[in-house]
Amino acid sequence: MIRRKLERRDFLKISVAASGGLLIGFRFPGISALASAQSSSEQHASANTFMPNAFVRIGTDERVTVIVNHSEMGQGVYTSLPMLLADELDADWTKVGFEAAPVDPKYNHPAFGMQMTGGSSSVYSGLQQFREAGAAARSMLIAAAAQQWNVDASTCRTESGAVFNKKGQELTYGHLATAAAKLPPPEHVQLKDPKTFKLIGKPIKRLDTPEKLNGEAVFGIDVKLPGMLTAVIARPPIFGATMKSFDDSRARSMPGVKKIVAIPAGVAVIADTFWQAKTARDTLRVEWDEGSMQNFNTSEMMHQFRERAKSPGTSVRKDGDATAALASAAKKIAAVYEVPYLSHLMMEPLNCAVDLRADSCEVWTGSQFQTIDRANAAKIAGLPPEKVQLHTTFLGGGFGRRANPQSDFVVEAVHVAKAAGVPVKVIWTREEDMAGGWYRPAFLHAIEGGIDASGHAASWRSRLVGQSIMAGTLFAAVMMKGKDYDPASVEGVDDLPYEIPNLAVESHQAEIKVPVQWLRSVGHSHTAFATECFVDELAGLAQKDPYQFRRALLQKHPRHLGVLDLAAQKAGWGKPLPKGMGRGIAVHFAFESYSAHVAEVSVEDGNVRVHRMVCAIDCGQYVNPGIIAAQTEGGAIFGASAALFQELTFENGRLQQTNFNTFPVMRMNECPQIETHIVDNHEKSGGIGEPGVPCAAPAIANAIFAATGKRIRKLPIRLSEAV
Repeated sequence: MIRRKLERRDFLKISVAASGGLLIGFRFPGISALASAQSSSEQHASANTFMPNAFVRIGTDERVTVIVNHSEMGQGVYTSLPMLLADELDADWTKVGFEAAPVDPKYNHPAFGMQMTGGSSSVYSGLQQFREAGAAARSMLIAAAAQQWNVDASTCRTESGAVFNKKGQELTYGHLATAAAKLPPPEHVQLKDPKTFKLIGKPIKRLDTPEKLNGEAVFGIDVKLPGMLTAVIARPPIFGATMKSFDDSRARSMPGVKKIVAIPAGVAVIADTFWQAKTARDTLRVEWDEGSMQNFNTSEMMHQFRERAKSPGTSVRKDGDATAALASAAKKIAAVYEVPYLSHLMMEPLNCAVDLRADSCEVWTGSQFQTIDRANAAKIAGLPPEKVQLHTTFLGGGFGRRANPQSDFVVEAVHVAKAAGVPVKVIWTREEDMAGGWYRPAFLHAIEGGIDASGHAASWRSRLVGQSIMAGTLFAAVMMKGKDYDPASVEGVDDLPYEIPNLAVESHQAEIKVPVQWLRSVGHSHTAFATECFVDELAGLAQKDPYQFRRALLQKHPRHLGVLDLAAQKAGWGKPLPKGMGRGIAVHFAFESYSAHVAEVSVEDGNVRVHRMVCAIDCGQYVNPGIIAAQTEGGAIFGASAALFQELTFENGRLQQTNFNTFPVMRMNECPQIETHIVDNHEKSGGIGEPGVPCAAPAIANAIFAATGKRIRKLPIRLSEAV
């Protein structure tokens, strides 16, 4: 069943007038000016509505519905954000539910000015929003109760979905909802002292688990509409290839096939079912103009990267004189690290359902970029954006792929819907999903470093070569801000925390026609591997313990030091391990959070087995430690899978890995024991969905060195390539 969502204006009217409830919305600092632009008729559509940002609806049935403006793709925002609001509201958690927000400027991300989910920012960006929304609703409910009792509001208190007075009388929120809706919102709200939190900071069970277990949860691939057809597309075998002609003579007569049509993405076969569409698609004979990428090979690309790294690049950071310090170092070392293209590999392949009509368009998909996807859908449909509704379903994984700047999987579905003339769902096969591009770019890091006569790190120079994920996109002007390099390419090395007096970072931007974008942890996914492995190599050069070597370089960075010490302590750093095993460590800062991992591995007959990973995380003021543990563990597995197994390679322009058999994910029997330890403080909140990824690869690589004496400088890990 599809949960059809109303137009925002109708939603506001009906939720109060028809259901007799209270809908609260607010303006908050940091919200875009667009979100505040609203006609007086909308602002006063009902005396019981408060605009422009509606985050909570309280019904006369006592249900509290939190309207969440971020996508749920497994990271827990449908629980964490309601927890923030419900705690300030003093709601009865057993009566709290959630709802995906419609696409509307009122739900724009406070920092990015559009509705989106990414950068591990959902919770910390919504911390103030959702707490203030809950506090304001609570204030209005108290005021409504005080009016009924004819007492001063300051004499009332709230607890578990009800208001109480000094006499012990009680009025539930559902009873007060209609009266509270008639009151003006407060100008200012008083937020709780963190010491009084009842939900925030507790391991509350996720609200979305029951419907995922019983099958009621609607993911994009589950969407069913009356009269809907399914489409599968024959796509170019090489990036940049264009279609010259196609022969569909056999496919046209196959069961269930309704239409076959050329669209910009390729040739769409539209049929009654997915299998009918796919089977017919596979019989098409398409002639392609393969273009300039037909000779592209990743092995040759990495050779070119190595040559380019021999010359200076664009300066990103320069402390002291790294060149002179390297020349005078007592000992020095140089290393080249390589990481491959990676696929996002969501469990749910890309899909999008579209119902396009003459004057309206509805889209159902798992989107991370609601504002952009709706705008791009509207452009193809030939409609103004307000005539397009985008329904955000559950996402079976995203990791950045469903935040595509060109909205590729949405745009092609609208093209298909125009041809179909009826509601249609486009489904990508696993092979298409992997071969469809927008990968984590391949990178090469050439690093040189030196130590002085006392064994202290004296110099460091990093040269990075790889593709920009920002160049050529609408984000370039904002994110690159006139720089000659992409900050996303160098994040994690441009802010290297180690106290090294002579430090330089340089960037070479490669121009390659393989489409790339952010993947979980973005630039940190490769910079942490290179930098944390090289720190280990410097420690070896200085003949010092890798953990203690890091400690000495982090004395001015207490939060780095805090997670480093916590991980080492919990892992039992320094305690002996069985023969053939080794222990490695890594520490990193990403997405406003600090993390450290210790990995314990064994190497036997050339096979690497990760037995244990101890993870320490400092994300400041946290909301749900259970979700933090789950995300840290998931991040560690994500990073370990990439480190041990995953790479995408091209030969003559064609991708060589197109499914799980050639691009494996860590299996249950391969998964290590993972421990998560959270630093308890009240620092500014950071992200959690991505910071668990970066340290996994270097911790494993450094553990392999401890076990074998061989350095890992290339991913995925192959001992035959170790040095």
